[in-house]
Amino acid sequence: MLESNKKIVEQLLQELSAGDVENVLELLHEDVAWWISGQIEGISGTFSRLEMGELLRGIGPVFKEGAVKLTPTSMIAEGKRVAVEAESRGELNNGRHYKNLYHFLFEIEDGKIKLVKEYMDTMHVFQTFIE
Repeated sequence: MLESNKKIVEQLLQELSAGDVENVLELLHEDVAWWISGQIEGISGTFSRLEMGELLRGIGPVFKEGAVKLTPTSMIAEGKRVAVEAESRGELNNGRHYKNLYHFLFEIEDGKIKLVKEYMDTMHVFQTFIE
């Protein structure tokens, strides 16, 4: 089960990096709760599957390559949870560069991602996307 859960998370990160929102949504449980740290309006908070799809569809076109590239640097699984450290890279259409560090906690249920907790440098997000 641990390796299977890690593969689901690896696939999610690959689909996010490819900008394939529909494939991302297929990996999410119908009742997923995706929480993003911080207090940035429109980015931070808890999102449903439908809301996450809308958020991802809005973010992808901002990047020259249509998505931000997420690279996992470590992954640990225990029970139904998978913890991931990752880094991102991407160039925005406005020439700005986005490079952030993440910690994700995923919870898998019935072969789908049921919970995501996403931690990152929110000041960098604000300075890159909002300011």
